[in-house]
Amino acid sequence: MNTQAKLVNELNNITTEGQNPNTLDIDLLDSLGVLKKINTEDQKVAAIVGLLLPEISKGVDLIVDAFAAGGRLIYIGAGTSGRLGVLDAVECPPTFSVSNDQVIGILAGGDGAMYKAVEGAEDNRELAIDDLKAVNLSHKDVVVGIAASGRTPYVLSAMAYAREQEAKVIGISCSPNSLYAQNTDINICAVVGAEALTGSTRMKSGTAQKLILNMLSTASMIRSGKSYQNLMIDVNASNEKLYARAVRIVMQATECDFATAEKALSQAKNQTKLASLMVLTGLDYPQAEAALAKKNGFLRKAVEHQANE
Repeated sequence: MNTQAKLVNELNNITTEGQNPNTLDIDLLDSLGVLKKINTEDQKVAAIVGLLLPEISKGVDLIVDAFAAGGRLIYIGAGTSGRLGVLDAVECPPTFSVSNDQVIGILAGGDGAMYKAVEGAEDNRELAIDDLKAVNLSHKDVVVGIAASGRTPYVLSAMAYAREQEAKVIGISCSPNSLYAQNTDINICAVVGAEALTGSTRMKSGTAQKLILNMLSTASMIRSGKSYQNLMIDVNASNEKLYARAVRIVMQATECDFATAEKALSQAKNQTKLASLMVLTGLDYPQAEAALAKKNGFLRKAVEHQANE
């Protein structure tokens, strides 16, 4: 069997490559009819991801432990899957005030592949190893391999190499694959079924992956002290919109007025969490900084500790 015939045979056995019986007539429909078909398929995704919450929660626990030990969260993938990982990674610094190195997104083919496919990148096993070496992969890190098909050679190689380095590995896929599962510590497989448009995994598969990535990063940040109530208490006020959001968050967290929130933010060097702690407790900046450090950055714990002093 030649290479192409072998690949065709592989695709026949991948769930995401199946032909959806519910959309066989999609090319006969008007615009509204096409959208109804797509929307019907999309509605299935959240429920399927909901069934995977036990596995996702285990992934969150791994990431929280890694962060506490100085490790990082590293997403790696090719094509749509890799782009979704990069998207989630780049949103973490402005949202949670973490360094650009704490959550990393690696895309097969490099930054240029974000905009234009790089031929052969997803099949290059050595490239995956080189990419992980380039970020100095450590046993402290958690690597999340993302591949809708569960067979992408670049991702499988990355996961195998990460395990060799004793890093923890989480797999996110949308089609069962025993080899993929074997290369993971936690296997998160969202079997969303055949796409509305056959093989277009940027659709249901991409939506499922986006939901899971959102959960992994957001829940890990919350459990690492990056929220107060349901507020993004560590938001980085790096532009006008985010500064306005920071002022509003201080107001919401402390029930203070605009002037008080703005003054506290100024005194706290635009650090939303510290500003909130200062308003809630009456501590000055150095005292608030010390109190927060004592509670490992958890605002609620710091406030409760001061109330009990």
